[in-house]
Amino acid sequence: MLRFIGHRLLIAIPTILLISVFVFLLQKLLPGDPVLALAGEDRNPEMLEFLRAKYHLNDPIYVQYFNWVWNALQGDLGISLRTNQNVTTLIAQKLPVTIQLALMALFFAVVIGIPAGILSAYTKGTWIDWVANVVALSGLSIPNFWLGIMMILLVSVNLGWLPASGYQPFSDDPLRSIQTMLMPAFVLGTGLAATLMRHTRSAMLGVLQSDYVRTARAKGLGERAVVVKHALRNALVPVVTVVTLLFGELLAGAVLTEQIFTIPGFGKLVVDAVFNRDYAVVQGIVLCTAIAFILMNILSDALYRVLNPKMIES
Repeated sequence: MLRFIGHRLLIAIPTILLISVFVFLLQKLLPGDPVLALAGEDRNPEMLEFLRAKYHLNDPIYVQYFNWVWNALQGDLGISLRTNQNVTTLIAQKLPVTIQLALMALFFAVVIGIPAGILSAYTKGTWIDWVANVVALSGLSIPNFWLGIMMILLVSVNLGWLPASGYQPFSDDPLRSIQTMLMPAFVLGTGLAATLMRHTRSAMLGVLQSDYVRTARAKGLGERAVVVKHALRNALVPVVTVVTLLFGELLAGAVLTEQIFTIPGFGKLVVDAVFNRDYAVVQGIVLCTAIAFILMNILSDALYRVLNPKMIES
């Protein structure tokens, strides 16, 4: 297993380098001058030249890129043009918030989506299957921002059960932290649960019609054993891919949800950075997000081998 993971990591290195080139070059194409935004009203030529020299913006693009990559390899993603803080520090501050939100949202997605998909596949053609598909379609269709606003009105304003917005660090007050994250996590989780339900249903339908499932039933095994021990284990292989990719998507930051519930995560950070033309922050977040997706794919491949050891290493 360690050799397999090491091989995947080696393959990921050129991918990350290619992504870094695109990240760096594409932000150069964005309109506007970050120095003008940073200078504010004081835009005399001497000040502008000083800022460009300070942030090495007068260097050729290839020099800027190699300097950025070299510093990134040492854990330095640059300095924010707006706050003058280290980008690595900013990301380290926001990452725990986004990870907590992603884990809680994924919990809702898995708890709702996978059982619903199994039940829908097992009861194919019945009213249960029909209801499950309608609910899944509704989850995919309802925008997160609308559901978030409705939940704030119902749960917070009318019932007063949970805080409407804000964030409490888990290390300061675990209970309060979970309470502030419940609604945004549920809003994100319901949409992901709909996606997960559809994939689980499709995978289970294919597995339930396979020969080894019919053989297991012919041997007299109970339906619970057939579904859980035989069908579900093999159906989870494609579902694992969906789960890991959804988690990577959540780590990228749920922009609208974080804005609605005032959660200081990756989504809010990248929106503020884009509006303020804070290119160093945008580069750092996009690069970290891309690395997170690659790591999620490697984790997915490793889980494949755990679920099905017969898979051939490639």
